[in-house]
This record gives sequence, structure tokens and C-alpha cells, in this order.
Amino acid sequence: MVRLSGPEAEAIARRRVRLRRPRTRLESHRLYLGHFLDARGQIIDEVLLVLMRAPHSYTREDVVEIQCHSGPQVLREILSGLLEEGARLARPGEFTLRAFLSGRLSLSQAEAVLEVIEAHSAQALRVAQGHLAGGLGRRLAALKEALLPQLAWVEAALDFPEEAEEPDPGEMAAALAPLAAELQGLADTYRQGRLLKEGIRVVLAGRPNVGKSSLLNRLLEEERAIVTDLPGTTRDVIEEMVSWQGVLLRLTDTAGLRSGGDLVEELGMAKTRERLAMADLILYLVDISQPLAPEDQERLQELAGRPGLTVVNKIDLPPAVSDPEIARISPFPVVRLSARTGEGVAELKERIVAAVLTGGVPAQGEVITQARHHQHLRAALEHLRRTLTHLKGRPAWELVAEDLKGALDELGCLTGETLGEDVLEEIFSRFCIGK
Repeated sequence: MVRLSGPEAEAIARRRVRLRRPRTRLESHRLYLGHFLDARGQIIDEVLLVLMRAPHSYTREDVVEIQCHSGPQVLREILSGLLEEGARLARPGEFTLRAFLSGRLSLSQAEAVLEVIEAHSAQALRVAQGHLAGGLGRRLAALKEALLPQLAWVEAALDFPEEAEEPDPGEMAAALAPLAAELQGLADTYRQGRLLKEGIRVVLAGRPNVGKSSLLNRLLEEERAIVTDLPGTTRDVIEEMVSWQGVLLRLTDTAGLRSGGDLVEELGMAKTRERLAMADLILYLVDISQPLAPEDQERLQELAGRPGLTVVNKIDLPPAVSDPEIARISPFPVVRLSARTGEGVAELKERIVAAVLTGGVPAQGEVITQARHHQHLRAALEHLRRTLTHLKGRPAWELVAEDLKGALDELGCLTGETLGEDVLEEIFSRFCIGK
């Protein structure tokens, strides 16, 4: 499909599309069959054309869509023909930018278009669809509407001290405290929102030959990593993605942690430590068929304080170590499984999601997924906290007004009302052409 938007969209398209049944005027939102012609009048392709008249279109401008057979040469020639007639190539995200500038979409809805496109899991898509439906935008608008009367009250007292009554600090604080709590709650969803959007970074670690690669293959349900009885088979990190219960898991298999390896293995272990530092969850594997090694206790002590699970693998084999021994050295909850047979793997997946998304999957649209949103929410919250501090004792109303304005400006940056052109350009530059 090739899409045109703007006041000349219909005229440009009609100069190249010959309708099967000629029409002097096209009805809006109706499909017409025809042929797309080159400059000499030769047929390039049989197409369907639809005109969506302003303001009933994605951009609120006249929009024409030409649906053709999907082939690179066909698309190139149709696009070239439209450019010859006076159209120009859209910039990345320009269709959605025009929808925002025309007021059809709020900025949070416009950004949600990209979230929908980039969603890698069912839960990420569900949250993005909530944003696209305007849930987040409505919540932000409600916060602004609740703050505006408070600012108006203060400014009236400052500008007209003889006529306007001085605000009651206690009454104002009682009105602002719930708004600060709501901002805090919304900002606190960012960690879960980021994980839903980007996926949970899960790193498999442990001594060589404890079954890390076998577990990766079992989690992926395919033979992605080479598995042998030789220690040190995995020399580099292997990263793959899998979805579980609608949540994206970014799995990383790493080189075994041991001393005395060759140079290549040492480089692999250096990469392992890098991935461990970035992990949202660490799976430290222990082979129950072998006695615990001093390295296991050392590594687990190093990882203490990080989110993790101790995975006791090879439970299908006779045990050489007891559960109490493992529990004694493990700073993490313990999960027992067999990567070879698959026993316990489903429970592990559930424990991964539960360990990271401790509050469960947030409700649709009620979660922050972008760093920009989180930054402005935190800044708005800081302004409100300062306002509440000013209201204790004898308030300096000029400072109260300044911080209330600051909070409103930060919320305006989220809705797009106080953003500069350079910020808008940066936001929409992340879109692909044609969106």
C-alpha cells in the first residue's frame, strides 16, 4: 500500500490512476478499482484506491491509499510515479506527527503507535494498545485539571491581594497530597513497564557443564546451543528471545565460570560478567549429580543481593548433594528441574516472571513504559513535593506558584502541550517511513 496525505493527495493520485468505472467525484471511504499508469499511459498494476476526506482520516487531512500487488518493483514504480506528479517522500513518523499536530492524537497516543509496532509480546502489545486508546493521556489530563484550580487560587491571591482571599495552606495541602501520591504510583510502574516493553533480561550462569546450554535449548524448545560432555563448550554469549504467558524473556547463555581456562574461555567469562551486571534476573545453575565446588559458594556470594534463582539441574540423575547443602549456600530461592527431560521447566518460567514482575502484570494503559515519561513524572512529583513543603508554616506563595507551574509544565511535556519542536522531531524520528 502507498499512502498520500495532504490537500493535493486526491489530485495527484487521480492523475495516475485510471478507474475501471470513471467518476467525476470520489466518495469518501469507498474502494475503487482501477489501473495505475506510468507517464506514457502504460499499465503498471491493477490497484484499489480509497479516498478518506478530511477530517475523517488518520492525519485529519485528505488521505489517499493505493493498494497494489506486493512486489518491490511494482511499489517502486508506483512511488516514483506519485513523486513525478508532485508528491514527496514522508519523513519518519510524519503521518503520526501530522495526526498529533492536528489534534487527532495526544502525544502519548502518538508514541503508543510506535509501541504497538515494536511490541514483542502479548503483554507489551496490551499495554501499548491501552496507551493508544488514550488511557494514559486521560489520566494525565485529569491530573492537570486538578492542579490548575490550585495554581489559579494562588495567582489570584498574588495578583489581587485586596480582593482575593489568601489560600488556606492546610486545605491546599490536603488537595495536593493525593495528586502527589498518584504521580508517585504512576512513576513506580516504570520498572515493570520497561520490562514488559523491552523484555526480562535473564542470564544463565554457573560452572562449566552444569547444563546451561541444555536449559537454554529447553526454554527455547529448539537446539540453539551446542551441548557436549566437554567442559567449556560455550565460549561466547548466546542471546535468544522467547515469550512466556505474554511476557518477553531475553535469555542469555554464558561461558562457564571457572579458573584456569584458555584465553578464549577467559574472554568468554569476561562477557559473562558483563551480562550478569545488566541482568534483570540471574539463573545460577548447580548440577545435583556432582558435589558442590568451592567456586559455587564463591560465585553465589558474589551475586548475593541481585535478583536471582538457584536452579538445581539434572534431578533425573542420582543426587550427589543434598537439598539442605544447596539451601545453605544459596542466597536465592531454589528451583529443581531436569533440562534433559523437561521436568520443572514450566515452573521455572513461572518463577522467572513472578520474581521480576513482583506486582504482577499492570492493568491495561496504567503503566509507564518510556524513560521520557518517567523523567517528566519524577520532575512533576518533585515540584509537588516542594509545594507541600512550602505549605508548612507560613507559605511563600510566590514559591508555591512557581512549583505548581513547574509541575504543570512537566505534565504538559507528557501531553505535548509544552514540548519544543526539537523534542518532537527526536520523538518521531524513531518511527519508520510511512507511519
